[in-house]
Amino acid sequence: MLHIKQPLLNIRKKITAIATANNRLGSDVNLLAVSKTQPPSCIREAYQAGQTAFGENHLQEARDKQQVLNDLDISWHFIGSIQSNKTRKIAEHFQWVHSVDRLQVAQRLSQQRPNHLPPLNICLQINIDNEATKSGIPLNELSSLANMVNTLPQLRLRGLMIIPAKRDNPSDQRAIFNQAAEIFRQLKLTNPALRLDTLSMGMSDDMEAAIAAGSTIVRVGRAIFGPRDIVGKPQPLR
Repeated sequence: MLHIKQPLLNIRKKITAIATANNRLGSDVNLLAVSKTQPPSCIREAYQAGQTAFGENHLQEARDKQQVLNDLDISWHFIGSIQSNKTRKIAEHFQWVHSVDRLQVAQRLSQQRPNHLPPLNICLQINIDNEATKSGIPLNELSSLANMVNTLPQLRLRGLMIIPAKRDNPSDQRAIFNQAAEIFRQLKLTNPALRLDTLSMGMSDDMEAAIAAGSTIVRVGRAIFGPRDIVGKPQPLR
């Protein structure tokens, strides 16, 4: 278990230190372990080391792992792009979805969420850099979409998810995350009916700037599991 336990401990200490340095509580920032391409054995090891929330990008890969790990009380977060024909399985087998960017997807998730399960926790993904190749809601559509999603019965709108363009300079990272935090603040201020508490932003290379700006969930993969053997491709399940 030393392979993953120590990196997890290091990340948690780092999160607490960054939060404290920015007058926040470490408990205000949740760690989401991004387990895409990682085999079930690594997820089980992380779970045994105290990590219970895991993020997956690809539905079939995630479903294979969920079936192998169904004895564990894991909180599964879907963080990848959502195809309309995949919404049923996502609605049935995840507790969180961070990457909703269209009303149609939200409506399908609500309709297909089983009634015996609690409402599905939802974050709206915004395209803060207006990147043509990246999913996300244009900022001028955010308020109206948030209010429509908030009315859907089987969803609980929790907040926003941001994946900005890569920035290596810490000051540039801080600037974009501060902008995201201000968007979040304004959304809550101008839409008081929304009960938002989640700002999902920051990864292994930029989580310091994200936490300083107000992130409540950081999505960390490489710093926990190490580099992936095959970037973007699932490793064999074992």
